[in-house]
Amino acid sequence: MWSDSNPFSLTKHNHVFVKFAVSFLLIGLAFRLLVSDSIRFSSVVETPSIEQMTKTESPEANTLPIEEEEPGAIDFAANENQTAVSNDSAANTTQISETGECDLFTGDWIPDPSGPLYDNRSCLAIEGHQNCMKNGRADSGYLYWRWNPQGCDLPMFNPKKFLDLMRDKSWAFIGDSISRNHVQSLLCILSQVEQADEVYHDEEYRSKIWHFPGHNFTLSVIWTPFLTKADIFEDMNGVSSSEIQLHLDVLDNKWIDQYRNFDYAVIAGGKWFLKTAIYLENNSVAGCHYCPGKNLTELGFDYAYRKVLQLIFDFIARSDHRAFIFFRTTTPDHFENGEWFSGGTCKRKVPFKEGEIDMRDVDETMRNIELEEFDKAAALGSEKGVTLKLLDTTRLSLLRPDGHPGPYRQFQPFSKDKNAKVQNDCLHWCLPGPIDSWNDLVLEILVNSRLR
Repeated sequence: MWSDSNPFSLTKHNHVFVKFAVSFLLIGLAFRLLVSDSIRFSSVVETPSIEQMTKTESPEANTLPIEEEEPGAIDFAANENQTAVSNDSAANTTQISETGECDLFTGDWIPDPSGPLYDNRSCLAIEGHQNCMKNGRADSGYLYWRWNPQGCDLPMFNPKKFLDLMRDKSWAFIGDSISRNHVQSLLCILSQVEQADEVYHDEEYRSKIWHFPGHNFTLSVIWTPFLTKADIFEDMNGVSSSEIQLHLDVLDNKWIDQYRNFDYAVIAGGKWFLKTAIYLENNSVAGCHYCPGKNLTELGFDYAYRKVLQLIFDFIARSDHRAFIFFRTTTPDHFENGEWFSGGTCKRKVPFKEGEIDMRDVDETMRNIELEEFDKAAALGSEKGVTLKLLDTTRLSLLRPDGHPGPYRQFQPFSKDKNAKVQNDCLHWCLPGPIDSWNDLVLEILVNSRLR
């Protein structure tokens, strides 16, 4: 055996083994130190680029998830310390790249088996023209979609949370019948928590005020289709007896006289500017839109719309009342094979996908003016402490041709004749319907704005 042949081999073996073990440990320790230093060096080298990517992110931006907020914990009272943030496409793109926030106004409609928060039986505030189910619309697929913004999940509107946040506050929707359509949607959702009392309406029931006694919350809709002073010679069916006389330099007293009463407001213009109108400035005729035979300068609806938006934003910026203002963009219609007055219809049953439909020229022109003037106003407003937010519902609404009343703007239109020719409504929205998602956006913007 090896041990018998060399009496010193065991001692030598032990010494060698010890030396080998110590050497192995030293080599291992050196290797570990070398790797550790290499890792730390690598981290130090990479740190500047990471910091550069995130240098604009607010350290408080994500300190508390929205869903963990306690009802009523956020006070949205308008105050002089609020600052304006532009929410147009460019701003949203910047937010995505710099802070990881999503673009609320770009995305698609996805199936939602849960359906709406209310129906025509649980809400009594639905106007007859938008009560599609009661009026006989048989298909219900349009009720089972929800807006899915690109890059994030949009929480469904929480009526209890909203009412708690709005305690002792006042809110107004200022604009045309689309604004009234929107406020009815909000009323229907809120009615699942508390019924509002109607405390005022004008002679034609176009402007109304509701009060939620349990939260001392006041909700108004002010019908002012041009937002400026206008003499309108048109009946409830849209039949005109004379051209509209539109003052481009005088805001409508209907809303500016009440402006100081509102903590929040959603302001919107739109389709009325496409109508025939005589334009006045300094109480003198300056021109018109679509007035053949009048021997007046054709200024175009785009000229008038830009002037009016500039007047509105200037009023908001100069006012010493610091309300929280949303400006909602124009709403596209979906008339096919004609217009509302010439047999146009909207028979589609599912949403469009992005790229399947383009905006009409007039809608694109109008929206471009809105975005341009909003950008200017947001920049000015931020200097003056005005909170001005964009509610850009145009593109997401364009994708919902299935959500309009169509022929069901009236009760049982085909009960007597299945082939009856009836006027279609492809501009307003069924309730419940796609317009309910606008409220999801409103609440999300409110909460995120305050957290930021």
